[in-house]
Amino acid sequence: MYNGLTVESDKLKEECGVFGVYGKEGDGLARTTYYGLYALQHRGQESAGIAVARDGKIMHHKQMGLVSEVFDDVLLEELEGSIACGHVRYSTVGDSHVINAQPLVVKYRNGSLALAHNGNLVNAVHLRGQLEQEGVIFQTSVDSEVIANLVARKDKGDILEAVKETMNCIRGAYALIIMTSARLIGVRDPNGIRPLSLGIKDGRYMLSSESCAFDTVGAKLIRDIEPGEMVVIDGDGLQSFYSDGPRANRLCVFEFIYFGRPDSVMGGKNIYMSRRRAGANLFKEHPADADIVISVPDSGTAAAIGYSEASGIPFVEGLVKNRYVGRTFIQPKQRQREIGVALKLNVLEDMVKGKRVVMVDDSIIRGTTSRNLVRMLKNAGAVEVHFRVSSPPVQHPCYFGIDTPDRENLVGANFTVEEIRDKIEADSLGYLSLEGLIEAVGDCREYCHACFSGNYPI
Repeated sequence: MYNGLTVESDKLKEECGVFGVYGKEGDGLARTTYYGLYALQHRGQESAGIAVARDGKIMHHKQMGLVSEVFDDVLLEELEGSIACGHVRYSTVGDSHVINAQPLVVKYRNGSLALAHNGNLVNAVHLRGQLEQEGVIFQTSVDSEVIANLVARKDKGDILEAVKETMNCIRGAYALIIMTSARLIGVRDPNGIRPLSLGIKDGRYMLSSESCAFDTVGAKLIRDIEPGEMVVIDGDGLQSFYSDGPRANRLCVFEFIYFGRPDSVMGGKNIYMSRRRAGANLFKEHPADADIVISVPDSGTAAAIGYSEASGIPFVEGLVKNRYVGRTFIQPKQRQREIGVALKLNVLEDMVKGKRVVMVDDSIIRGTTSRNLVRMLKNAGAVEVHFRVSSPPVQHPCYFGIDTPDRENLVGANFTVEEIRDKIEADSLGYLSLEGLIEAVGDCREYCHACFSGNYPI
């Protein structure tokens, strides 16, 4: 194997993952939530937390670090309850500090609630200013606390009406799980930008950012929560309500490119198969005369297999990912947040030496990692490296829950494809078109693809 390379710093960062389950005390719901969060760990690695409802009260534990580092058997036994919700976080807004970890637990005149949020509000600053003028003191720097405060202030004895009114105030992307002492509530924004799904096991309803968490805990996916929908789970079963005003299905298309786990289903579409179709479309649009196809693991692998199948060029493992993570506790400091977990790729020299290589990745953000990968392959003896990307150029920042670099740092926003090819030192470069990407996903809905097109849904 040849050289090592840190790659995670040149990827868009995941957002957050939420999970919740309604049952009865003694069902081990905190442990179920723990396993659900473990399955969603790819969506956020900075902090984790679980809250449970027991005897009319809400107890919780949250800390910086991975799920397996934050919880142990003793804690999970102590967090026994009849309802549970959990959260894994990557900070797109707000400092990386334990005080910003979720679920947020708020005590107010009508009781307590726990809130887990995936997404970003575009009017959070305005709403925070209004609330502060009204005397609200904020403990965190996250917009999730704005949502929690709005629900608490609007609760005049009917929590469901308070959530509805809050939905009419907030603007942006949000998949919420709200837990009271007696209810589990799931909410999705009217554009459906961030994912949220409903599952069931042994009569117990569950909510999750992705269906892969249901598979992990032995539950069955029922359906996606619809845009603008609020589902309420309590002793009477499940009820569904919808927000006032227009609703659209603008699920973030990057879920299918990179964020979603390959075994998850969103919008009725299997993510792995969508990525394979994207790879096949990528070959149709940008064929290459080559000896082997390799991927940038793991997010580029399915697309590389699709490219190989469509082209007839054999797929081989040319890059090996070092999956050993070790201790990844992330302290609340800016520098460490930027570094994150350093994962390495190594070249299998015997596989690429003397070969014309097609290398498939899911995206190019800054371009630095792509250039280094090309150099590594050529240093290992590859005679040509043809870089293929299973998404369009990322040209615009995201304001809806993805940590995107400023536009001046997005290589796709500042250089032509040929200039990028020259910068990354590849023999050729081809991006999948937006039309090819949408066709690969296989649905006629209008996804949010603002990071490619600049067409923001809000």
